[in-house]
Amino acid sequence: MEKSHLTVKETKEMFIYVANKMVESKDVLTQADKAIGDGDHGIGMARGFEAVCQKLETQSFTSIGELFKSIGMTLMTSIGGAAGAVFGTFFRGAGKNTSDQSELDSQTLTLALQDGLQAVKERGKAKLGDKTMVDALEPAAVKSAEMVAAPLDIALMDISETARLGMEKTKDMVATLGKAKPLGTRSLGHADPGSLSTYLIFKYMLEFVREN
Repeated sequence: MEKSHLTVKETKEMFIYVANKMVESKDVLTQADKAIGDGDHGIGMARGFEAVCQKLETQSFTSIGELFKSIGMTLMTSIGGAAGAVFGTFFRGAGKNTSDQSELDSQTLTLALQDGLQAVKERGKAKLGDKTMVDALEPAAVKSAEMVAAPLDIALMDISETARLGMEKTKDMVATLGKAKPLGTRSLGHADPGSLSTYLIFKYMLEFVREN
């Protein structure tokens, strides 16, 4: 059955689901980071999303933007390091122009992704091809703009797949920013952990929307 939108309460429930699944993904993300980093990405993301889960379960929200900003602040303060900064910045950016939205549909999601992407790029100065989360996030944001008229589940299906393809492409990139930069060509053949996390967030959003 097609799902056109989620209420604020349903969107909160979706992100509790996403947070739990991200905690479960700790080992996958740790292995990805061990290949080209110091192996702490999975631990940091799990800690951050555990905090998100606790925060969301005790709070109610009046708008989509308020929810996004709360997730962003929680990630920023609980993950620490570069991952906390970029994922926190993404969610805070996503809340910038969605504070008057009382439901999450494809159009609101597009607005959130484009603002979130812009905030991440401004903060980290990363661009496509630098082997960062932007390589999954930017194609996903572009795809979402093409899907504004589609039901939310259909849009998320395409956005998730586009993010996955973007993440896969990072395997063929040499890192020019972040922790993997000193590895040079040794970072080839491995996906960027941040792009993997980005893809997983979309994947779990889609799972929730499909199942509910």
